Amino acid sequence: MSTADLFLKINALPAELQKEVGVFVDKLLQKLQKQPKKRERPLAMFKGKIHVADDFDAPLDDFKDLA
Repeated sequence: MSTADLFLKINALPAELQKEVGVFVDKLLQKLQKQPKKRERPLAMFKGKIHVADDFDAPLDDFKDLA
């Protein structure tokens, strides 16, 4: 829904309901401000802390007899 459509719908409401819409929008804005902001993780945060073995893609001995 575009902003213009929303504006037309709100304007079509009686004054009392327009006030209710305004109160509701204010509550939504307050709720949005209370949400914690996501912290950005630094790039390469785990660099050098994770090791992948050189033979990672090699077949496992446990499955040799199934092949």
